[in-house]
Amino acid sequence: MKQATLNLDLSAKKSRKQVFLDQMDQVVPWAALVELIAPYYPEGKTGRPHFSLTSMLRIHFMQQWFTLFALSNLWMARGKLMRSWA
Repeated sequence: MKQATLNLDLSAKKSRKQVFLDQMDQVVPWAALVELIAPYYPEGKTGRPHFSLTSMLRIHFMQQWFTLFALSNLWMARGKLMRSWA
């Protein structure tokens, strides 16, 4: 019997934050919020390229949920999990 046929789930256990973010993906109506905010979000035709509206909205929600006060703090302190979710 080969290891591949055993159907073992050898992935790491999800952290509480990952479980919470997965739940928020199901609960928060992201598409409706983006549709509501899109007319007021800058298009970024001049200057630096802007972040997508969806990413900025998710980052704002994460800052509120995890009481983070700056984007740099978010990236440095929380690492890969937060970057992948946003």
